[in-house]
Amino acid sequence: MSSLIRSAKLGRDWTINDLLAFNIQVVPKDYPNFFGIDRLPPPAVSPLILHHETMPVYLKDIPKHHKNRSDWKFYQLLSDIIHPSPGQEPPVDDFAMFLLDMMDFDEGERVTRRWREMSFVMCGQRVSAETDVCVMQTINETATYYILLVLKGKVSVDTEAHFIASACAAFSENSDLRSRLALPALESMTFPAVTFVGSTPTFYKITVTEELLLALASAQYPATPTIVERLVPPVPDLVSFHVSGMLQVNNRLAIFKCFQAFQHLVVSTATS
Repeated sequence: MSSLIRSAKLGRDWTINDLLAFNIQVVPKDYPNFFGIDRLPPPAVSPLILHHETMPVYLKDIPKHHKNRSDWKFYQLLSDIIHPSPGQEPPVDDFAMFLLDMMDFDEGERVTRRWREMSFVMCGQRVSAETDVCVMQTINETATYYILLVLKGKVSVDTEAHFIASACAAFSENSDLRSRLALPALESMTFPAVTFVGSTPTFYKITVTEELLLALASAQYPATPTIVERLVPPVPDLVSFHVSGMLQVNNRLAIFKCFQAFQHLVVSTATS
């Protein structure tokens, strides 16, 4: 693999070849090995969302300005993903941001943000990468750093490659920020990350190291492999999961349990 051609490219142009060229491997895990727990925690989610496949009739009559409208908004966004407005993309990023906020990923000094452009050095050139939604940790009034990444995409290896490039950019931005603030340098950082294909989430832990960043910058094959862990939620029917996602109520409990466990990873990332 060390003989593969390496060239500077935008994060959205990464492919499986770039993962091979920089010794990056994506490894599937089950939830005990991914989260390091024997049992997934119960989700702090409305029972109505967990047990009703479509919006109950009475919810449709709740005014939009009602102060407690999370249930209504969940079903509305889910419906918009299935039936987007003519000429509009499904609001996957709005849905992802809503889920993170509903489950308190933005608690304390954490904030959720929509589309962010980041950059890192690849093969001697500075290139950009994006994240559709992210959670950031506030350091002071003017400084925040990335602790969770969300990307919408398709079921493909290339989507994973785009996502890993975004994590490299987030690590680079975090490292630059810490340097400006005279904080200790980062040797590595594990980003909790989620891809959404429609309403179907897949969870990742992407560990980026200073060694990988140096290899990217100098177009070298790193001796140490970068291991990216992937978790598909333990839903009842994995065959149809990529199509059904949260549309099927049978999937929601497993998905939200994973989000609940994922929140603990985000908290530990923010405090490390």
